[in-house]
Amino acid sequence: MIRSMNRPPFVTWQLLFFATLMLAFVTIASPPALMDDVDSVTAQIARTMLESGDWVTPRLNGIAYFEKPALRFWMIAVSYLIFGVSDWAARLPIALASVALCWLVGYLGRWAFRGEPSEQVGVMAGVVMATCVGLFLFTRILIPDVVLTLTTTLAMLAMLRLLEPEATNLKRWAAMLGLALGAGFLLKGLVAWVFPVGAALSYLLLTRQLFNGQLWWRSQLWLTLLVLLAVCLPWLTLATLRNPPYFDFTMRSEPGKYHGFFWFFFLNEHLFRYLNLRHPRDYNTVPRLAFWLYHLLWLFPWSLYFPLIARLGFSPVTRAGRARLFCLCWISFTLLFFTFSTTQEYYSMPCYPALALLLGNAIYATYEKNCWPSYLTGIIAGCAAIACCVILWMVREIPVSGDIASAMHNQVSTLSLGKANDLTFQSMAWLRMPLVIAACAFVLGATAAFWGRARFAVLGFTLMMLVLFNAARLAMITLNPYFGSRPLAEALNAAPPGQLIVDDQYYSFSSVFFYANRRALLLNGRKMNLEYGSYAPNAPAVFLTDDEFPLRWRSNERYYLTTTQSELPRIRKLVSSEQLHQVQASGGKWLLTNQPLPNSRPLGELE
Repeated sequence: MIRSMNRPPFVTWQLLFFATLMLAFVTIASPPALMDDVDSVTAQIARTMLESGDWVTPRLNGIAYFEKPALRFWMIAVSYLIFGVSDWAARLPIALASVALCWLVGYLGRWAFRGEPSEQVGVMAGVVMATCVGLFLFTRILIPDVVLTLTTTLAMLAMLRLLEPEATNLKRWAAMLGLALGAGFLLKGLVAWVFPVGAALSYLLLTRQLFNGQLWWRSQLWLTLLVLLAVCLPWLTLATLRNPPYFDFTMRSEPGKYHGFFWFFFLNEHLFRYLNLRHPRDYNTVPRLAFWLYHLLWLFPWSLYFPLIARLGFSPVTRAGRARLFCLCWISFTLLFFTFSTTQEYYSMPCYPALALLLGNAIYATYEKNCWPSYLTGIIAGCAAIACCVILWMVREIPVSGDIASAMHNQVSTLSLGKANDLTFQSMAWLRMPLVIAACAFVLGATAAFWGRARFAVLGFTLMMLVLFNAARLAMITLNPYFGSRPLAEALNAAPPGQLIVDDQYYSFSSVFFYANRRALLLNGRKMNLEYGSYAPNAPAVFLTDDEFPLRWRSNERYYLTTTQSELPRIRKLVSSEQLHQVQASGGKWLLTNQPLPNSRPLGELE
């Protein structure tokens, strides 16, 4: 049935504009300071590039950092050049990439489904992308996966255009494909080629075009290759030449051995990581079944429409059918690839646009009246609202005072949701206002689900998620002293000059490095991502052991030490409490000095 001319629009571009505007705001504005771990690490590497003038080899605390290519740091460094060094300038490229991704998904859907009853699927897919949990959650920290998803989507669009029987401007799209693949490689390495190439080959195999020589010739892939090499080779060549040995093919990863940039980047970071044989092992892995089921959460509130995708047409006879079939190949190849590899929650983000496009089709099919996915989503939202109210009632008499770290349960995890495990019932008392806002958002979604036609449910779910994003932003502001160490850095900047020592690895207090902008000695920190580069011939001597620490601390030179509440007993065994003077304490983390400061007292007197 062809959509009538007077039929009101299901969703509008204005709604997509508002959703992406709000997404950009919450990305830039929250949290108020960069967090410890990868957030501040990425921001500080970009600053080091800008200050040192070396835009080839990323460095952290003076040590070569080969884990990831350089484009993610270049984007932030350029933002610093324009706006100055700040936490919001560091987040700006991620925010812009998120907005561009949503609009690119909208454009892809509009092109793919133009002329069909579902021509608004592109707008709906963009809204799904902008308001799903996954895109919001995985842009809270400075990881490049949303930018990789953007380049992957651009590559998929270029391939769809090249595969069209009536395709025009083939050279333009072939060059665009090479540019997208090259930029993806400079963001995250060879994996950026795996998803587009794997999806395309799977699609060609299903449509019996894999051995169609005329199609391959018409696609102008020689131009794609030229552009790809022009984008990738300059950085690869310089990074290899500046970090010898040039070509080492040692087929094992072990501690204490340095084989240059080429070996680490291609063998250790790609092959051995995929096979879970990488050393150092700086990542966790999610169980396979959980990795798949998590997508019900990552695509919420739209994921309950997944079953309706089965009703769509996937015949390659029409452009819309070809696009849907290509999306299936895109999703299937990405998930299967990581099913046989190490998996973290956000690894599958490059297939979110394909899921959004199919969900846009499925949701549009419910235009005339609501269906069970809308009602079920409303029921879940209603239950969530009740849960928020119950929590608020139960914590109504819990006092909020002191350090928020005292209400948290600290656990070590490199997974994206690891910090969520630190929340306790007592900590909910600190989050009363975010809980109130979240409850209102869920009520809005539940009401809209039962209001009438599907367009009211779509509008309600969209607004529900935008309000929830702001509730999460407020929660992260409250929890920021626990997630980061900016108060310690500010106290350090205000204190007399001295040498900084960081207890444990760099990542534990990485926001101190960013906000204080200084190097430090690392106490027992020769591990994780700095271990390999520390064995390079020109690596600085920035590591201390427990045996070396007391000699420095008892010297006449002033030292500062950052450590955690849980490690204080160990530090007291190395030096006496009378030699540990508190400078600042925040979020369960301490800044100590070996020489008294005005108004400072030894830890022994504080007990």
